[in-house]
Amino acid sequence: MSVNAVLLDILVLLLAAKVAAEVAERVKVPAVVGEIVAGILIGPSVLGLVKGNDVVRVLGELGVILLLLQVGLEMDLAELGAVGRASLAVATIGVVTLLTAGTGVAWLFADNGKEALFIGAALTATSVGITARVFGDLRALAMIEARTVIGAAVADDVMGLVVLTVVVRLVSQGSVSVVSVLSIVSVAVAFLAVTSVVGVRFAPGLFAAVARYSRSSGTLVALALAFTLGVSELASAAKLAPIIGAFVAGLSLTRSPAAERIRRELTPVGHLFIPVFFLQIGIDAQVGQFAKPAVLGLAGAMLVVAVAGKLAASSGMRGAPGDRLLVGMGMIPRGEVSLIFATIGLRQHVFGQDIYAALLLVVLATTLLTPPVLRWRLLRLRAARVAASPVVPMPAGGWLGLVPAPGGATVELTAEPPLGEALGVVLHAALLCGEHRPGARLLDWVAALPEGPLVWDRAARARFFELLAGGGPRSWRFLALTGILDRALPELARALARRQADPFELDPTGALRWPRLDRLHELEERQALEHPEWLLLAAVLLDATDGENAVPVARRIALRLDLGAAGEQAVAGLVADAGLLRAAARRPDALAEEAVLQLAVHLGSAGQARALYLLTLASNELEPLERQRVEELHALVQDSLAHPELTGRTAANAVEQRKAAAERLTDEERVRERIAAAPRAYVLAQTPEDLARHAALCEPPVGREAVRVRVGALEAGDGWRVELVAGDRVGLLARETGVLADAGLDVVSATIATWEDGCALGSFHVRSPAQPAANELETMLTSALGAPLTAAPAPEVILTFDDEGSPWHTLCTAEGPDRRGLLHALTTAFATAGASVHAARVATVEGLVTDVFELTDAHGRKLDQGAKERVRRALAQGASPRRRTRPRWRLAWPAKSHMIETCERPL
Repeated sequence: MSVNAVLLDILVLLLAAKVAAEVAERVKVPAVVGEIVAGILIGPSVLGLVKGNDVVRVLGELGVILLLLQVGLEMDLAELGAVGRASLAVATIGVVTLLTAGTGVAWLFADNGKEALFIGAALTATSVGITARVFGDLRALAMIEARTVIGAAVADDVMGLVVLTVVVRLVSQGSVSVVSVLSIVSVAVAFLAVTSVVGVRFAPGLFAAVARYSRSSGTLVALALAFTLGVSELASAAKLAPIIGAFVAGLSLTRSPAAERIRRELTPVGHLFIPVFFLQIGIDAQVGQFAKPAVLGLAGAMLVVAVAGKLAASSGMRGAPGDRLLVGMGMIPRGEVSLIFATIGLRQHVFGQDIYAALLLVVLATTLLTPPVLRWRLLRLRAARVAASPVVPMPAGGWLGLVPAPGGATVELTAEPPLGEALGVVLHAALLCGEHRPGARLLDWVAALPEGPLVWDRAARARFFELLAGGGPRSWRFLALTGILDRALPELARALARRQADPFELDPTGALRWPRLDRLHELEERQALEHPEWLLLAAVLLDATDGENAVPVARRIALRLDLGAAGEQAVAGLVADAGLLRAAARRPDALAEEAVLQLAVHLGSAGQARALYLLTLASNELEPLERQRVEELHALVQDSLAHPELTGRTAANAVEQRKAAAERLTDEERVRERIAAAPRAYVLAQTPEDLARHAALCEPPVGREAVRVRVGALEAGDGWRVELVAGDRVGLLARETGVLADAGLDVVSATIATWEDGCALGSFHVRSPAQPAANELETMLTSALGAPLTAAPAPEVILTFDDEGSPWHTLCTAEGPDRRGLLHALTTAFATAGASVHAARVATVEGLVTDVFELTDAHGRKLDQGAKERVRRALAQGASPRRRTRPRWRLAWPAKSHMIETCERPL
């Protein structure tokens, strides 16, 4: 078989498996059902996309080995030992009943006694792989019935393989001695005993050492898989199925400190190979054979015996806890061992294709039948248990207690709580399970809870916050394995599943930890917050979402927890601003008054500012200087919030007072209206005299193509004040700076304000040897308004953009060598790219400029990636009449002030 054909088969298998899993998830059936049906569809019987071959069978065998390894990793010998007697009894009754009844019924259809005996033997073994997969899909592995079925399936697989060996010898040799049978049984039992004891005793320490000392990230998982394959090979040598060895290997590794890391790193591999085993069952099915009456008659008779025999086997649970019918149903599916029987029988010419097809049909039917009936019984059982649960008062010590046990205390129910308190009790149990093992009664009660979302109430919310404050990896694992996290907080459940599937996570417990939450636990300052639980929740949400759609998720969870409007706003704000404080601290002007006031107004309260500060410290390891900068910025923000005249209602009063003072300086009603409509930040930055003068200059409003210019001397001979009024338009700031540059004027600082009616004012502090001529500037600006934007290219300037350093703006830092016209080139690039300049800080040190601009798009939003690239391209290419650089959007000056401060340098 060619390599290309093998790769094509694998391609089809992977696509079919994932499509089947997605469809099964949406129609609420276990994935195993969808995978088997998908196997039939892509197999020779229907579409013929994949034919049974050795490569596919090897991949399927590897998949079922990985499945049993995972099941073993989820089990515990102590838990299996607790149901060991019931499991052994169920297995024994099932094997004896089916060997006897199956042989008797088959005698009616078979040609001879050998065929009948082989058919009866083929019906004995339960598929431990399918059973484990179904209980796992139903989140019921913690139930006592599931543990009983798993134990019984392992036991009757062992018995079935012993029966297989005996039957094969009888068929091939005509007889078998008692000594041979005892030898086979002894080897099988010896294998299970020795490998279990030796593995549990030595494997945990061995793999803990490997995890500790290995340097390659793949060493641990590779050795774990090699160990599993080695134990599987030993099982094969002992005449047992390799999957029994894989299960024993999982039991041996489950007590290792590295078990969680092994489980997590093997999960992606399991996603690839485990579905192949179930697809293979469907691929091998020859649907055409199923239509024969003889095949259907034999298959129907065997199916009745197969189902009835396993249901009868549940009588072995007499005196043991658990639901007999659920156990019997869990024993119904046949799989790998029955397929081994059928294949050997066909190869040994014990029977022909018809009987083989009938056995395959029984395997397929029992496999497809089990998931829905198990789900039906499980739901009925959960509902019945809830209905029959007596209402008892909570014991004095609470619903949970610690029960002494040989391996350490276990968390156990002291009484069965009512359903309405279930979520709070489970969350409390998860907290206790951070240090102790869950008890059998607790696991059974959790597994029996009815399906559907769990109700959050005040008690459950309080327990959840206790879990955030004191829980550990084992707590989260308890919630994940019992399925409670899926039903209570599905967003966190998905995050945990995603982390567990990450093969690059090196920390053995990393998938079960929330890094920000762990760092917050080390910060004692959080206790001073009025609501420290909101901070802890924000930290978990950031870890869970990795910042993707974090704010909507935060709001959904806040609503689910019923935190109220204040809690929802606080948590969502912390999540949205997680990187704000750190990014703002990196700004050159981070500690300047305007930048600090912006942050303070945005955060709104001292508590929110402190919570964001602590979240910043916990988000990552800060360098000492960076941490010092963040601390200084936080201190200034707290000082600002402590002065409401700067950030609160008092500041609004100051705006009104300043407007009133300016209005008293004029008798013109239109000028007063202009002052009343002036932008807030602009008003706070001006004296009443400046406000009145600027408003008077803006009245009456200029036309679309007209401009108004006024020039005046500044006090102390410090230069000239050039004030320009024009209608708002694309690139107005760029044209104004261009005109000033052409006039040979050096700009020291500027104030720009735009009113809602589109009137744009620019007040520039300039220096020049002689007073600029207002009429000449007016003529130049009028001409510039009708001309295309022009600017020399500045490819030597490096632009960097930061979206987190300001709540409102994209910060653009321009760095490069200084030259005349550089500021004009930058403002022209912004204009042609459709960006609006809200503020800037420009400086020149030893011939190098470092300019920081606050930008938004025409709609007042931060720049997207496309706009940033347009700015870079416009600056590098420049603007000229031959290359008309028209922006995509009209540049609309927002109705707020724009402050530009520059050092003395040519434009």
